[in-house]
Amino acid sequence: MEANLDLGPSVGQVEKRYFTFGDEGGGLKLDCGRELAPVTLAYETCGELSADRSNAILVCHALTGDSHAAGYYHPDDPKPGWWDRMVGPGKPVDTNKYFVICSNVIGGCMGSTGPMSENPATGKPYGAAFPVVTIGDMVRCQRRLVDHLGIDTLLAVVGGSVGGMQVLEWAVRYPGRVRAAIPLATTTKHSAQAIAFNEVARQAIMADPKWNHGDYYDAGRPEHGLAVARMVGHITYLSDESMRQKFDRRLQDRCELSFDFEADFQVESYLRYQGNKFVDRFDANSFLYLTKAADYFNLENRHGDGSLVAAFSRSKSRYLVVSFTSDWLYPTYQSRTMVKAMKKNGLDVSFCEIEAPWGHDAFLLPNERLEALLRGFLDRAHADLTGGGHAF
Repeated sequence: MEANLDLGPSVGQVEKRYFTFGDEGGGLKLDCGRELAPVTLAYETCGELSADRSNAILVCHALTGDSHAAGYYHPDDPKPGWWDRMVGPGKPVDTNKYFVICSNVIGGCMGSTGPMSENPATGKPYGAAFPVVTIGDMVRCQRRLVDHLGIDTLLAVVGGSVGGMQVLEWAVRYPGRVRAAIPLATTTKHSAQAIAFNEVARQAIMADPKWNHGDYYDAGRPEHGLAVARMVGHITYLSDESMRQKFDRRLQDRCELSFDFEADFQVESYLRYQGNKFVDRFDANSFLYLTKAADYFNLENRHGDGSLVAAFSRSKSRYLVVSFTSDWLYPTYQSRTMVKAMKKNGLDVSFCEIEAPWGHDAFLLPNERLEALLRGFLDRAHADLTGGGHAF
């Protein structure tokens, strides 16, 4: 793995905030046909919004992420937000220039309305009574937040993986409100293989007797099922090369095979650790809902009647599309497909496939090439805006 490069100081202490709408009517009409109300989004901001409100960047998190993108909630926090190396003063998403927003998606469990939230009809957690949500629903909620903050047009929307799906949805659904779009390590629709891995993970949760059809909040949680689900997902985030380099067939704390079902190999121990750590911070029902939202995402069907070219004909954004050579969850051919559709519409598109051995998670890891691309692309978008050189 590359060195942990020092990209500058942290944004410092940040605050988790909450935006609620629909508590007196006017909730969110979901793609499934149901209405969700009230709706709360947990979010954080850093940097200063310019007087003309033109410097806002929305950062979208991946599947199990949250609104805490950068900085610290408390001075004694053991680690900063999940993209702290990218967001901050002098960093690629430079908070000396930009006003950065990051919110937790609906369906999640980090402060936004989701299965853990109180169902106003019962006074108890929704559980499996929570409606199925889509990437489109998530983006419509984010738009409500952006409206609440008084921002008409976003300078950029950026995100990786499921966050990249949100970026694409923003650029196509709200073509007049996104100047620049940066989808990283993502796809316009899940492959059968990606859906298959998610289904195995969901079945692991639902097969745990403690899942109890989603009604477990007053009893024991389905920790074993959620841990196995995380183990399955984590495998898809890595690559053969990264696992070979990090683990190979090395044994864990022993010199010979145990001839039982303990964790003989380091990779087994690592996956068990990741699974057990995950259950301490995430909700099993949220995992079910968010993986289903990712599986349902299909940009060409939702916005183009089956044509990706038609879907991107709605967009007016400039794009930076980035893929990684070892990402087998969302391989580069999927990024090339979206780039081709963008270019057929005459859109301003930059594309880069970055050489990286670490698999799908590469967009979260130190990478000088990615950092330089983001910095340069955002600087140009900002300069064109302030200099009047970019026709939008």
